[in-house]
Amino acid sequence: MNFDYSDRCKVLQAKLLAFMDEHIYPNEKAFKEEVDRNGASGNRWVPTELVERLKPLARQQGLWNLFLPRSARAPEGLSNLDYAPLCEIMGRVAWAPEVFNCSAPDTGNMETIERYGLEEHKQRWLEPLLRGEIRSAFAMTEPDVASSDATNVATRIEAKGDEYLINGHKWWISGAGDPRCKLFIVMGKTDPNAVRHRQQSMILVPSDTPGITIKRPLPVFGYDDAPHGHCEILFENVRVPASNILLGEGRGFEIAQGRLGPGRIHHCMRAIGVAERALALMCRRLDSRVAFGRKISEQGVWRERIAESRIRIDTARLLTLKTAWLMDTVGNKQAQSEIAMIKVLAPNVAQQVLDWAIQAHGAAGVSDDFPLAYQWAGNRTLRLADGPDEVHRNAIAKLELARYS
Repeated sequence: MNFDYSDRCKVLQAKLLAFMDEHIYPNEKAFKEEVDRNGASGNRWVPTELVERLKPLARQQGLWNLFLPRSARAPEGLSNLDYAPLCEIMGRVAWAPEVFNCSAPDTGNMETIERYGLEEHKQRWLEPLLRGEIRSAFAMTEPDVASSDATNVATRIEAKGDEYLINGHKWWISGAGDPRCKLFIVMGKTDPNAVRHRQQSMILVPSDTPGITIKRPLPVFGYDDAPHGHCEILFENVRVPASNILLGEGRGFEIAQGRLGPGRIHHCMRAIGVAERALALMCRRLDSRVAFGRKISEQGVWRERIAESRIRIDTARLLTLKTAWLMDTVGNKQAQSEIAMIKVLAPNVAQQVLDWAIQAHGAAGVSDDFPLAYQWAGNRTLRLADGPDEVHRNAIAKLELARYS
């Protein structure tokens, strides 16, 4: 196993770290203030001028579309292994990935269209997404079924001549609140009577299609995540051309598995970035505060937690890099156990380090003066997004048991 980054990756790491220091960290407060001003004027969902101003700077420096490998439309795209450390750096600030056109769910949607879409789909949707002109959403999760089992989706996609008719109820649809969201990739059932994993299909649905109703944004521990947002959506007699189906009927589960593999790598590396930043904030805080006559950083319980944080973060990073290397060398299917393992490990490591960092900051840790509370809320959802811990642990156990059966 060779986890050494390429020379190009090392150059991009240095450029990205410098960009974060110059443009991202100093603007965290300004970003929040702009979102709040937009809310006070009546619309928190307006894209921030700050992020839009930074995007051309990132593109000029070659820090753009780094997530998409093997695409003629995005020649700057990196392998999973080379993208992983860059994704970690971007993940240290929640809104930073969008500056580099590397934010979810657009990354997964662009990869889906690139791998499974027709040329007409790519010209209409992929190219403006790669240019950062529009945004998109992925509609799979539903309120009325256990969506941890993707075969449960109840949304119907019915063939009607040269169209498909879509009816269903979705929620936690990330990015749907953004006025630039022009496309939904919707997962639903085309044939409820087919074998279990051939019932589902995916279809491209323009967001302005009649019959789509965004009912409400859904807060996460009180945070609305504006201007990104997670929404509850109704699809009522929504009609789209039959050519919008991806790969054909019954291929939805296959596409979902192909989409979620790289996405999980991205999520996990961003989580590791969150943990690294939390550890740095924790160390600085502990070293700057005195309690009971000595620095808090000199007290044994905190040295134990600092050491444990470093051990866990490095463990999670190494396993994630191994997974990225396997995906690049033998493919996603052969790396399925490792993909499941990192999806359990990385968010749990980040959650524990964040918890200790909040504790180290005292009451300040749960305020908005530091990013920790918001990161804690976002990271806690990651143990549910793209499959809950329990589903991944079950998959790991099945693969392990198969070795001995």
